[in-house]
Amino acid sequence: MAIEKMAMPQLGESVTEGTISKWLVSPGDQVNKYDPIAEVMTDKVNAEVPSSFTGTITELVGEEGQTLAVGEIICKIETEETETEEAPKREEEQNTPSDTDANRQGKDQSNKARYSPAVLRLAGEHGIQLEKVEGTGAGGRITRKDIQKIIDSGMQQKSEAPAPAAVQTTQQAPKQQQKQAPAPALSAGDIEIPVTGVRKAIAANMHKSKTEIPHAWTMMEVDVTNMTAYRNSIKDSFKQKEGFNLTFFAFFVKAAAQALKEFPQMNSMWAGDKIVQKKDINISIAVATEDSLFVPVIKQADEKTIKGIAREITDLAKKVRNGKLTAEDMQGGTFTVNNTGSFGSVQSMGIINHPQAAILQVESIVKRPVVMNNGMIAVRDMVNLCLSLDHRVLDGLVCGRFLGRVKEILENIDEHTSVY
Repeated sequence: MAIEKMAMPQLGESVTEGTISKWLVSPGDQVNKYDPIAEVMTDKVNAEVPSSFTGTITELVGEEGQTLAVGEIICKIETEETETEEAPKREEEQNTPSDTDANRQGKDQSNKARYSPAVLRLAGEHGIQLEKVEGTGAGGRITRKDIQKIIDSGMQQKSEAPAPAAVQTTQQAPKQQQKQAPAPALSAGDIEIPVTGVRKAIAANMHKSKTEIPHAWTMMEVDVTNMTAYRNSIKDSFKQKEGFNLTFFAFFVKAAAQALKEFPQMNSMWAGDKIVQKKDINISIAVATEDSLFVPVIKQADEKTIKGIAREITDLAKKVRNGKLTAEDMQGGTFTVNNTGSFGSVQSMGIINHPQAAILQVESIVKRPVVMNNGMIAVRDMVNLCLSLDHRVLDGLVCGRFLGRVKEILENIDEHTSVY
């Protein structure tokens, strides 16, 4: 028998940590290799983590809601493999007094000063000075379990010496925030709703986007009367033939993808000392559930037909509703198109999906009286397109031209346009 350790996997490009949102197993459970054992959240996605071994779960090291760095141990599994003679010897060596401070100095301590919010909160509550704690995580990172071990042993450090400035500031922030915005008093009938892991990730990502990105905003109204009539005339036959709906949103995503190909500056990202203009046009689309928001990606959207885009919208929305969305489905987005019109909105300012440079809000199609070129007034199907932009990357001129091109494409869709 052997005890194998399962580490936090890297669930995406540039992902450095993950939050265990839900354990799918308990100690004592038998698992096969590749069986899902936990749901782990990064940014806005819950991804199932498969077991790397076949055996019995002996310990769940990570707790639900705990954020762990990539490479940190999340659980232990007893396998049927025969231990080599060296394995117990190594384990014995690790538990002997020979593992002195001098030996520890040779270990990787690159993550020693990286503290998760849970570690900071727990250390602050018990007066523990983090610079004196020996971290057992990857790169010497201090885990919540390290802090809890100190608390359980009754060896909390005394606050004789001041905490480091960085840690002290972080620990004092909640107190300052409480003075500025005290928690509302609860009255009879009030309901406290716990903040889920997904909601925390959404809040963190939105806060990062809004505080780091200098947002600017512009809007154009588009006459989609011909497009609406065309789509309505073929939607039933399309559904019967293809087996899924031809939505208005597919036309808007296709128009945005086509315009991005003509204005590649819009398909860019801020990277500190440079701007990265992405080659692939991967459209992120916002899909909401009752309590969460997910942003799956339509890859190479400029190469797809309206039908192909409609199929992907249907498939991705179904994955979200069934909880089957994967980390791969969420990666690689370069520009976001958000269907805010689906719930009746006619004007909105979206928060840019970091690290992208813009987000296009497609509002509700409504009938309005419009003055035509001949001076006559007619009832037309109109829609507002609202564009939020990162002003570090984009200026009003290119954004105006881009939005004008999207408008032109949409206003020229009619019964002669092919969806195939």
